[in-house]
Amino acid sequence: MEKTVITVVGKDAVGILYKCSEFLYQHNVNIKDIAQTVLDGFFNMMMIVDVAGIDQSFESFAKDMKEMGSQMGVDIRCQKEEIFDMMHRI
Repeated sequence: MEKTVITVVGKDAVGILYKCSEFLYQHNVNIKDIAQTVLDGFFNMMMIVDVAGIDQSFESFAKDMKEMGSQMGVDIRCQKEEIFDMMHRI
């Protein structure tokens, strides 16, 4: 398993979760865990996904997902698990 953390933040709107999960499905990425909330009209979601079966490079995937987020009016970031492991080593 190749864990990646995806965060989605922005104004709440219909279809954010749907569009994100559809994008992941289309690129063979499995959602392992998900948490979301809406606070005072702001959408916040964090997903742990497995990108082991991804159909393109991680860099292209992260860029495409960020662009999709921009089109929806939200900020989407994809970070590999290793980044968080390294932060705790310092």
